[in-house]
Amino acid sequence: MAGMMMLERSVGTACLPGMSAAASPAATTGNTLMVPRCTIRVEKCAGGAKLHCVCDDELACATLQNLCKSLCDGLCSVNCLMNGICVCQCNFAMCHCTCECTPDGVCITCCSGDEACCQMVQACCECLAQCLAAGCNCCVCFSGTPVCCGCC
Repeated sequence: MAGMMMLERSVGTACLPGMSAAASPAATTGNTLMVPRCTIRVEKCAGGAKLHCVCDDELACATLQNLCKSLCDGLCSVNCLMNGICVCQCNFAMCHCTCECTPDGVCITCCSGDEACCQMVQACCECLAQCLAAGCNCCVCFSGTPVCCGCC
């Protein structure tokens, strides 16, 4: 369980509209939601951005990879929280996101062939990098369902 993070449902739902316990495949207990803990790194790439989610724990890594495999066809978003309050939410609705398993987690690539959309994706990447550098806890979601949480 060292590789898992507890989120209070009331805090998480403030940034995750439409999320409910019934919609979440992750383990739930009372007013909390268990998601894999990871280290998140973002980088610009040709046509968009990449999110690298890396887990230290084997169980957390397997959980993250399974969640991503089952949910990756939905809208990808990242919610950044500082002191439990949502300070930023980036939705990658303007591009196509794919998820690739890595030996220690996943790499989510969000790209667009449209130049204006690519610029928006890369601006989101810069914003997320600033939030992570400032110490925000970020939660990566597919279709509003968290798949992992962590910081840089």
